[in-house]
Amino acid sequence: MSLNVNEIFYSLQGEGGRTGQASIFIRLAKCNLACSFCDTDFEHGVKMTIDEVLNDIDKFGCKWIIWTGGEPTLQLNDKIVALFKERGYKQAIETNGTKRVPNGIDYITCSPKQNFEKVKELIPEVDELRFPIMKGDPLPDISILPKTERYLLSPIFDDSVIIQENVDYCISLIKENPTWALSLQTHKLIGIR
Repeated sequence: MSLNVNEIFYSLQGEGGRTGQASIFIRLAKCNLACSFCDTDFEHGVKMTIDEVLNDIDKFGCKWIIWTGGEPTLQLNDKIVALFKERGYKQAIETNGTKRVPNGIDYITCSPKQNFEKVKELIPEVDELRFPIMKGDPLPDISILPKTERYLLSPIFDDSVIIQENVDYCISLIKENPTWALSLQTHKLIGIR
């Protein structure tokens, strides 16, 4: 078994419900969407065996993994998740919701970009829904989304530069719809990965 890995790095989770928590990021290559605002180079990867990935992350001394991408559900499966769980790792995933999330994931962040009604069929419940928003974007209809306790709006930045009109727009949406909350990309604000 192997994975096409874009990069592995150790940092703090920069956004969402786990903001500030130490985590090992395993960015898997490839995505099935092409979002105009995507800030990640996920096209290139290196084929690594599961043992190579495990050996690489053991040095960090952290037991939280964040599977990210690209779209990690294109490669992850139940068996791979179970192998990492057997080694004592808790696992979060950041997914666009276009494919089923493997069993055994401990924390699901879903950031749907299209076909919101289909996301609920594939992933009925998540730990958080996080929507990248720019000024003028409509607020998603909660009734067609997966069940969650955290509905988050994330203003789109220009790399590490705050686009204030996007932040202001998110704030106004949240004030009008208090079920939602703000999720800033703090990793960009404080200059970490």
